[in-house]
Amino acid sequence: MKYNRILLKLSGESLMGNQSYGISPDMLEQYVRDIKEVVEKGVQVAIVIGGGNIFRGLSGAAKGMDRVQGDYMGMLATLINSMALQAELEKQGIKTELLSGLAIEPICKEMSRRRAIEAMEEGKVVVIGGGSGNPFFTTDTASALRAVEIKADVILKGTRVDGVYTADPEKDPNATKYTTLSFQEALAKKLKIMDLTAFALCEENNLPIYVFDMNKVGNLLKVVEGQSIGTEVK
Repeated sequence: MKYNRILLKLSGESLMGNQSYGISPDMLEQYVRDIKEVVEKGVQVAIVIGGGNIFRGLSGAAKGMDRVQGDYMGMLATLINSMALQAELEKQGIKTELLSGLAIEPICKEMSRRRAIEAMEEGKVVVIGGGSGNPFFTTDTASALRAVEIKADVILKGTRVDGVYTADPEKDPNATKYTTLSFQEALAKKLKIMDLTAFALCEENNLPIYVFDMNKVGNLLKVVEGQSIGTEVK
């Protein structure tokens, strides 16, 4: 295995499947089957998932809502997704630990590095909701922070495209894919991989980011094994 401890970052929108809102049970089941495959190979897994399928703090703020209030609502949306992911993981026989930037008894304990690492070493998948627990920070930044805290080997950013391109491949047929990029190249080319705060945190801590298509069955295992199917930023 190329990676022994990973942080998997999923967007909330990815859970929608073909729906326009909410959580698709089929998508949830597919993702968990792929995660289970990796766990059974002995890889330690932590997951951070966004909340955009339920609520986005920024779009709420754009419509006149208080930004801080909107961001806390977004954090709660990530917790709903995290609970759904936890339920499906346990349904498929995988032990889990749900932690959060916001401690909400009796649902979950507050995120701490020690709790997360101990749970992973016991073979549990750690699902981390609630963002960073602070407004003004995205789940991209939360995933970078959590990955650094737990000493992950890599952030695996599961998207619906198979890597980073020179332009949006869904809009530009001439877009070409990068296999590897440095942090500085990605910044200079203004490639939108993660937000700048997350990016800076990864660069400062020598934490690579691997972008790949999570919607294709079996891709997560391929990435963990070291197959080149996406884009590595390091």
